[in-house]
Amino acid sequence: MAQGIQIRAVHELKDFDECLRLQQLTWGRDIAVPTAIFVVGEHTGGLTHAAYDGEKLVGFSMALAGHRDSLRFLHSHMAAVLPEYRDQGIGRALKLAQRADALARGINLIEWTFDPLELKNAHFNFNRLGAIARIHIPNCYGITDSPLHGGLPTDRLVAEWWLDSPRVARRTEAKAAGESSPGEIAARIEIPANIGDLRESDPGRAMRIQSSAREQFQKHFANGLVATSVEKSASGVSYLLEAGTSIAALTLPPLGH
Repeated sequence: MAQGIQIRAVHELKDFDECLRLQQLTWGRDIAVPTAIFVVGEHTGGLTHAAYDGEKLVGFSMALAGHRDSLRFLHSHMAAVLPEYRDQGIGRALKLAQRADALARGINLIEWTFDPLELKNAHFNFNRLGAIARIHIPNCYGITDSPLHGGLPTDRLVAEWWLDSPRVARRTEAKAAGESSPGEIAARIEIPANIGDLRESDPGRAMRIQSSAREQFQKHFANGLVATSVEKSASGVSYLLEAGTSIAALTLPPLGH
């Protein structure tokens, strides 16, 4: 991580106001989560961590408390780092702080949603953190006016980060992505490397790519496969899926329960 950056849990209204301002700088005012949600999260068992360069807030992560049947977990709703501070290990440090605090509370699962077309996020989630995915939600948040979504349905994968599992320990302790190889690969889903550009230049083609990926994820997940990593291919990035029996027995009650 960049020298001089400090990561700490934050609990005060003034800290949450700073997180709101950073959201607005990152995503604009229209989709920023209000300070009140941070306060609710604080009062109901959530976690907010912030990264500071001196007195300057440069990144944060916010998680809400959740439970599904008897399973307690955290839902990591958002994380952001200022553009000039990205690719310096700050995002990873925020997640590791989140993991440490969750484990100290006796919580061993953090989940979050992410766009499967955001390939850099997929690499971070799977290869750097050791998360897995076996749930795909079509148009999770509806079609929005945000330029970030490019007018496409907001399809999302649910990342499951099993904090005390051996795979997470291996990935989080690795000095570089790729030091921990995937198991036997049962299927691949390829996404073109230029999908980000296609959202703007050819939204029709981008939507066809998204639809194809949606069909493949849902088919493979229904057959018991689990997305565990991504790797670069000749024309883009491939999601690698393994048989569920090759993954540690991790039970996740159905969404909505």
